[in-house]
Amino acid sequence: MQKFDKLTGVAAPLPIVNVDTDMIIPKDYLKTIKRTGLGTGLFAELRYNEDGSENEDFVLNKPAYRKAEILVAGDNFGCGSSREHAPWALLDFGIRCVISTSFADIFYNNCFKNGILPIRVTPEQLALLMDDAERGSNARLTVDLANQTISGPDGGEITFEIDPFRKHCLLNGLDDIGLTLERADRIEDFEAKMAEDRPWA
Repeated sequence: MQKFDKLTGVAAPLPIVNVDTDMIIPKDYLKTIKRTGLGTGLFAELRYNEDGSENEDFVLNKPAYRKAEILVAGDNFGCGSSREHAPWALLDFGIRCVISTSFADIFYNNCFKNGILPIRVTPEQLALLMDDAERGSNARLTVDLANQTISGPDGGEITFEIDPFRKHCLLNGLDDIGLTLERADRIEDFEAKMAEDRPWA
């Protein structure tokens, strides 16, 4: 998993509440188990018209936000079904950080397992960040995970809370497999001892 330390990038404003996982990646895109290629389906029902052409009014289709790496979203982001394809689609598009006042628990947990940093802020902080994001590509945000800060284009700074273990995993690029491999020597020692103590097993 890619490490997350400090990210400076364009933040796209998505002031919609209750964005569910079906809105993030519609069910038509769930036939694959690959983590790549899903970026084209991200917010497909909002990004594309019925004829397949781009909806010019949707934020990620606007020139300023086509390469956004941060999403500033409304309350209760990621609600709905538990599909892991939702963080896969965000990551494949290039979104590494989502900022909101609240997240659905399963989506929130899935983000950490896929190298995306979900940040909870207060409604007042979200309003400030949304205002920054609405300024376009020149108004970049800097997310510093090590120091747990978000810096705006005008020099303002917001601090955020995060579970220390999840912070450690993101900073070191450790998913569940990576965490297991950190203990590979102990696992091998255990298996060798088991083979010696129970050769019949």
